[in-house]
Amino acid sequence: MTTHASHPEIIKRLKRAGGHLKSIITMLEEERNCLDIAQQLQAVESAISNAKKTLVHDHIDHCLEHAVREGTQSADDTIREFKAITKYL
Repeated sequence: MTTHASHPEIIKRLKRAGGHLKSIITMLEEERNCLDIAQQLQAVESAISNAKKTLVHDHIDHCLEHAVREGTQSADDTIREFKAITKYL
């Protein structure tokens, strides 16, 4: 498997989002203001969405480009994989 330069940053973002999720649960348990909770949920959702986009773009730029240039998989397989992963954007 090839190394992805973006993975450490994605891991950091997801760990931060996980911490925020724990905070949101505490906010709910403490019956905090719904507007504050909704804002925090939006921030977590955005962080996860951005992490996903970064992962998908990195896969296209790194793995699929490498497969095409190095000929490690057929063009048909590469196109199928491209179509499959872009569904997550």
